[in-house]
Amino acid sequence: MSEYNPNYLDFEKPLLDIDNEIKAIKTSPSASQKDINKIESLNRALEKNISKIFSSLSDWQISQIARHPLRPYTLDYISNMFTDFIEIHGDRMFGDDKAIICGFAKLDNISVMLIGHQKGRDSKEKVYRNFGMPKPEGYRKALRAMKLAEKFKIPILTFIDTPGAYPGIDAESRNQSIAIADNLYEMSKIQCPIISVVIGEGGSGGALAIGVADKLAMLQYSIYSVISPEGCASILWKDATKAHIAAEALSITSEKLLNHKLIDRIIPEPLGAAHRDYNAMYSSLKSNVIEMINEVKSMTLSELLDSRSRKISSYGQFESS
Repeated sequence: MSEYNPNYLDFEKPLLDIDNEIKAIKTSPSASQKDINKIESLNRALEKNISKIFSSLSDWQISQIARHPLRPYTLDYISNMFTDFIEIHGDRMFGDDKAIICGFAKLDNISVMLIGHQKGRDSKEKVYRNFGMPKPEGYRKALRAMKLAEKFKIPILTFIDTPGAYPGIDAESRNQSIAIADNLYEMSKIQCPIISVVIGEGGSGGALAIGVADKLAMLQYSIYSVISPEGCASILWKDATKAHIAAEALSITSEKLLNHKLIDRIIPEPLGAAHRDYNAMYSSLKSNVIEMINEVKSMTLSELLDSRSRKISSYGQFESS
């Protein structure tokens, strides 16, 4: 029986014993050549198990992967994909929200304004980052950064990864809903390209407030939804344990959202998802982001704004009488 490890989801548990055996051989100072040769067969077994598990994931399991404790966050991508990052702090009205990261950066030779949600790894950082749930000052900081990008005529790149905007009394008292609405309005008409990527969890208005874009992509095992599966289940059935049913009904996965034409592309993740091969994930995301930036940079400003307007207007289904 596998030992308990919080970094392995329930359906990943078959991988734990193999991972532990490989790690034990690699770290053992007394490992024989026979042991070292065994790693190759263990890696084959590991790959086979991963392929089997990930070939038939449910929407609820994908939701769990999107929140995986080892999944790369915005700061991980900044450190490994970008250079010359200069962070911007504060909204010039109230304070600096640590749940949103903003700053100038370079992606190869492309200058960008980078904006992203940031969760925490351990308990201390989770509290410091407010579990990735921004308050109004976070969204106003993001808008301030966007206006700077517009002034300098550089693309805006946003990384979405939040359970939602913070619903606390202090956030509401500082006009949380207005801060989100202002961002939606301003992003719809801002005069520079906007690329948005859902890197983990895209939760409702808290995600949309930095997600109005010319190109919207999702990582393969990310999710994007108006409400969490648990929240939906709690409202519909008064039972959060029915989250797996809600996940299927909500159409929150990248594949389903692409089929609904709500996103523009799916960015592939390495075998076993982003948390199993950080470098492969950085490489995949980087190449896709550069492609999307080049696509929108080839458009005139008038073409860009017209295309964005048509894109926003096309969302949803309706029938005219």
